[in-house]
Amino acid sequence: MNEFLPKIRPVPVIECIKISSSIENIFSCFSQHSNAAFLNSSLKTDASRFSFIGLDPLFSLENRHLGDTVISFDGQEFTAGKDPFLVLDDIIKKYSVTNTTHFPFIAGGIGYFGYGLKDWLESLPSSSKDDLSLPDMRFTVYRTILIHDKEEPDKLYISVLDTLSGKQDKISSIISNITNTIGQASGKDLNAEKIGTPHKSGDFVSNFSKPDYIAAINKALEYIKAGDIYQVCLSQRFKSKWLRSPHELYLKLNSINPSPFSAFLDYGDFQIISSSPELFLKSSNGNIETRPMKGTRPRGKTPEEDAAMMEELTKSAKDTAELLMIVDLERNDLGRTAITGSVKVAEQRRLESYPTVFQTISVIKGLLDKKFSMIDALKNSFPGGSITGCPKIRAMEIIDELEPTARGIYTGCMGYISFHETLNLNIAIRTVIMKEKDVYFQVGSGIVSDSDPEKEYEETLHKARSFMDLFKPANNLS
Repeated sequence: MNEFLPKIRPVPVIECIKISSSIENIFSCFSQHSNAAFLNSSLKTDASRFSFIGLDPLFSLENRHLGDTVISFDGQEFTAGKDPFLVLDDIIKKYSVTNTTHFPFIAGGIGYFGYGLKDWLESLPSSSKDDLSLPDMRFTVYRTILIHDKEEPDKLYISVLDTLSGKQDKISSIISNITNTIGQASGKDLNAEKIGTPHKSGDFVSNFSKPDYIAAINKALEYIKAGDIYQVCLSQRFKSKWLRSPHELYLKLNSINPSPFSAFLDYGDFQIISSSPELFLKSSNGNIETRPMKGTRPRGKTPEEDAAMMEELTKSAKDTAELLMIVDLERNDLGRTAITGSVKVAEQRRLESYPTVFQTISVIKGLLDKKFSMIDALKNSFPGGSITGCPKIRAMEIIDELEPTARGIYTGCMGYISFHETLNLNIAIRTVIMKEKDVYFQVGSGIVSDSDPEKEYEETLHKARSFMDLFKPANNLS
């Protein structure tokens, strides 16, 4: 593998430029670039401060269901090995760079790890239909990373790797081209004229009928009663059409439902458009963290209705128990690669507000044992317990039995992994997959012993509301 891949200098070149536009507007300058990636902290929380744009792909890794992991570089493809986690770990170790800044990501890759990668970790059934046939993993290493810090809103940092190949553009030319492109757009709202496409009411098709979804919940309740599981997350997937560009769909979703882990990943033949609120795994300076999210209520139409919904959620014994079960599971997952005794629950249950829902989360932290890598921590926590259930393996077996289509990217994770020992991945929920003009989004609900099937079904519709609003007639993005 090493002989095929480019060599780089161990210290990226970083330059700061002044900006007068939003980071969303700046990404619009580059949204047509091949395989451009945008990780945008569009809703500020204590888990989100930085936004990143990936440009100039160096090479990419791809894996399809239990097949070879393929690296695409310089117009050629070669097999790098089987297990995608092992291949990725080798890549991260090969390209070690020095980071003397406070930025969590200056060099590395951006991508997604689909739910189907679970089959590399456990022997599980695969009876649900994979009708989208997308890669289980796509991870792209970028030569250029644009960095925006919310605490320095008028600055943009450009980090560029020197590949030492002699075939690439010079760093000075890359920085100059980026600066000129942004300068030409300065003061202009490049997104002002982009509008959503009207859709007819009810233009959504689920992979479940309501009676079938209720029946799946009842079957899950039978498994709970029999002692197979304590909890399982069941989801339904909706399909619709979007006749304009994927980038415009991202802009509209971000305007309706900003989030701490907003993302737009364009792979040419399909796109990922996400407004995820949930941190799956963060690793920095030997500290590892996860923030499972359980318990949902819809936002009210008035402040009084909001207050009532918040009180109902915080006082709910069912939702409290549901989150506690996942906390125990996630503590065990982190503990597999953490220093013994270091895993702690920093916050047991916190209420967070989003544009369409209220949710509760926990914050769990630990210290990564030096004999393990970040990728080891990813493998031993994947997929997130909050979107599978507990016990995790049996819950995944039941998900495969009861959900008619394979989850694909949904409930996997996405984000960045650096070449300097940092990682930040969010759960792939509140996420739209666009393939040609078809769009798919999936929503789930956690089923426990005292679940009411009708209410659980309604919860999925509350979560789907922000997506369904995307397809309402609109004259602008506001």
